[in-house]
Amino acid sequence: MAFSGMGGGGGDDDGLLPMADMNVTPLVDVMLVLLIIFMVAAPMMVVGVPVELPKTAAPRAAAQRPPTVLTVAADGRVFLRQDEIARTELTSRLRSLHEEDPDAPVYVRGDRSAPYGEVLKVMGLVTQAGISRVSLIAEAEPGPAVQAR
Repeated sequence: MAFSGMGGGGGDDDGLLPMADMNVTPLVDVMLVLLIIFMVAAPMMVVGVPVELPKTAAPRAAAQRPPTVLTVAADGRVFLRQDEIARTELTSRLRSLHEEDPDAPVYVRGDRSAPYGEVLKVMGLVTQAGISRVSLIAEAEPGPAVQAR
């Protein structure tokens, strides 16, 4: 701790006062590093393939376990989780996933501009694999929430 001599007369402490300066440079350095880390990591937190989901006023369903997610992109390509998959391989892959966990649901994410028939074809392949729990994923419409009964 540094002391400063403040000349003056008499007194028990001889005019010595402690300097109370805090160095904030290390704090600013740490905060800038954390800011950069979050700026780099935030785009990686997006789940799945980016698509524009349609809007709906239906309430959200409660999920018990992580579902299998199929994505139909605007150009008709199909993704199982985040990996592109050929439609010829889709049914066999879904069958093997269904054998591992027969109660696991499958969610289909269809891009808003994807042809309706393509999304239905993918849902048909899911049911051909023996999976009966199939749901469509959509974004919630802005506005008042609809209560489930």
